[in-house]
Formats: sequence, C-alpha cells, structure tokens
Amino acid sequence: MTITSPHLGSSADSWTDARLLYALEEVVEQELNRHLKVAKDWMPHEYVPFSDARNFPGIFEDGEAWEKGQSPVTDIGRIALVVNLLTEDNLPSYHHEIASLFGRDGAWGTWVHRWTAEEGRHGIVMRDYLLASRAVDPDQLEQFRMAHMSEGFESDNRHSMLHSVAYVAFQELATRISHRNTGHQSGDPVCDRMLARIATDENLHMVFYRNLLKAAFELAPDLTMQAVRDVVVNFRMPGHGMPGFERAAAQMAIGEVYNMRIHHDDVLQPVLRFLKVLEIDGLGPEGLKAQEELGFFMGGLDAEASKFDERLAARKARMAARGAGPAAAPGA
Repeated sequence: MTITSPHLGSSADSWTDARLLYALEEVVEQELNRHLKVAKDWMPHEYVPFSDARNFPGIFEDGEAWEKGQSPVTDIGRIALVVNLLTEDNLPSYHHEIASLFGRDGAWGTWVHRWTAEEGRHGIVMRDYLLASRAVDPDQLEQFRMAHMSEGFESDNRHSMLHSVAYVAFQELATRISHRNTGHQSGDPVCDRMLARIATDENLHMVFYRNLLKAAFELAPDLTMQAVRDVVVNFRMPGHGMPGFERAAAQMAIGEVYNMRIHHDDVLQPVLRFLKVLEIDGLGPEGLKAQEELGFFMGGLDAEASKFDERLAARKARMAARGAGPAAAPGA
C-alpha cells in the first residue's frame, strides 16, 4: 500500500508528528477494524484456580502465611511472573504515554482505549493467579508494586511518534515471547494456559503496530528507518526501572525466558524480516546511513548472542556434572 496525501509534503523536513498522525489515520482505522474482527474477548476468572485459594493472614482468623512450597511454580517461573506482572502494573503510565502521543480522538483514540482495556485484563488475571495459587509472597509483591508504580514510567521514545510506533512493534513481540516462555518454564499447566492466552493478545498488538510501521516506511522511509535504527540499538524493556530488575533479567536469561539470543532471533529478526527493513532501497543519505548502522548492529548482536550461547551451554554442562540447579549468571 502506498500512502499519498495532496495536503502533505514528502520531504523529511515536512513530516511533523501531527502530519504523520493525520496521514496514518486511515491505516489505523483499517488495522483497528481488522483487530476487532480477529480479537476474541475472554474472561480472566476462567483462567484462575480459585478453588486452590485460601485466606492470608490479616482480618481473617484462619489466615495461612505464605510459604514457598505451597505452589508448584518453579523458581524461574516465579521470578519471571513477578517481572511480567510488575511490567503490566504500570499500565496507567503506558496509557498516558500513548494517549499523549496518539491522541484520544478518531481511530487513534479508539485504538488507545481498546489496547488499554485489553492490557488491563493481563494484570488482572496474573495477579489473581499468583494470589490464588500462592505462587509468590503477596506482601513482597505488593511492596514491589508500590515501589515500581511510585516511580512511574517515561518512555525513551516519548519525543517522537515514529520512534514510539517502532518501539511498540518490537516491544509487544518481546512481551509475547516473555509471557510464552514463562509459561513453558513455570512448571504449572494452569499458568502455562493463562500466559498462552495473554501471549495471543500481545501478538495481535504486535501485528497492529508492525503493520502501522510498514505504512510509515512507505510514507516517510528515511525518517522511519532512522527511528527503527534508534529503537533497535537502544532497546530496553519497559520494566527496566523496577526493583531488582537487573538480577531478575540475568536469571531470566539463564532460565531461557528472555535473553540475548531470544531477543535477536525471536523479537528483532521477525519484525525486520517481515518489513524487509534491510532490503529497502531508494533511501536518502540519512536513511541509508541508518540502514547500514542497523545491519552492522544486528551482526554484532548475533555475535554477542553466540558468545552468550556458548557460556550458557558450558554452564549447563557444569551444572549437569555437579547435579545442581541454576545459580549464577553465565560468566559470573
């Protein structure tokens, strides 16, 4: 699809955020209608094992204190579930960010509110599951939530509508992969089914933004290429500011929930390949420079991921020889 508008210029200097929002409105409406046709509503309570729940200490005299052994969830599953839920908890900040960038009117506004409503279900079902199944310490979880949300969230890409669209195209896929792998590593089939349901939503969100990014490439290829370059090179997950994130991220990398290899192979490459970003021609000097830098970065990331793979394989061999479970990060 080629987008043209007699009211807008095509040079890079002419593309303000306001003009890009206007030019992409029709695409947003098309993608919104497609999304609403394929998305399926679901009930969070249908995925939660409420029959396993029991009272915690508090106003209930029969409250039972939390203990680690009360849930079948694995250690890595517990760590990843907390990271994933705390990330979802900052939804009010995310809504503020995208509503400020995309607006609250027209197709853009309808999408912003629909996306927020769908994401809200994720936090609801995850918290209900964690408490009903006693997978995590509820006091510690609430302390983490308060600390994380009290800091708020400011996107690295809030300065630019194009950068924000590029970021969420990758980030929604990263979230899908993180949820899906957490389910696989959780040790609980109920948790796995719940996170598979969430991952389906995240994939649909990724498709929406990926297709919007495709339209942006056809509209303003040089600016979009620069935005993609900047986002990929400086990519950070939205939960990076939560308490203990660095340690949790290292443990998730070891547990193969989310690491450098997964980020390269399962998040960055699929989007770049689908959009044929490294094959786009006809770019101006700045767009071509960004494309070349992106290609070099991806090559370097692949090499770094291979080194990580080697360290992880060596660590697994050592642990197998010792008959022990995971402990420290590769190279630690």
